[in-house]
Amino acid sequence: MSSDWFEYLKKDFLQGFPAFCGFEVTRAEYGIFETSLNVLDQHRQQDGFVHAGVIATMADHTSGYASFTTVSDKFRILTIEFKINYFKPAIGPLIICRSAVVNNGKKIKVAESEVFSVADGIEKRVSKGMFTQIAVAAEEL
Repeated sequence: MSSDWFEYLKKDFLQGFPAFCGFEVTRAEYGIFETSLNVLDQHRQQDGFVHAGVIATMADHTSGYASFTTVSDKFRILTIEFKINYFKPAIGPLIICRSAVVNNGKKIKVAESEVFSVADGIEKRVSKGMFTQIAVAAEEL
């Protein structure tokens, strides 16, 4: 994969709902994708924690792009199943998601995402998810 492909994916990631959420891409390499979010009031739920739906969206979309780094532009990556565990509330002003492909099948891929809440430079892991995705030829969609 070329660095042009990774640069393309960084831009492609920031469309639609992920752009609306305010996610930013911080790293893209083969099998790895990382994002961050500067937390705003609209990302929080009634107790002031980052909403679980924001975390799940970030983890899912970031893991999908980790898988996307392993295919050509002739494919699209679709999530077919995921499970996420939440360990503690995300309360920091910044959250970071680190995703990596752990099984890089030709068609079926599995990636994991860890989400960290960051406050005063200290990262605390708040969730971990496993995501199963399928690589589908773009022409089939």
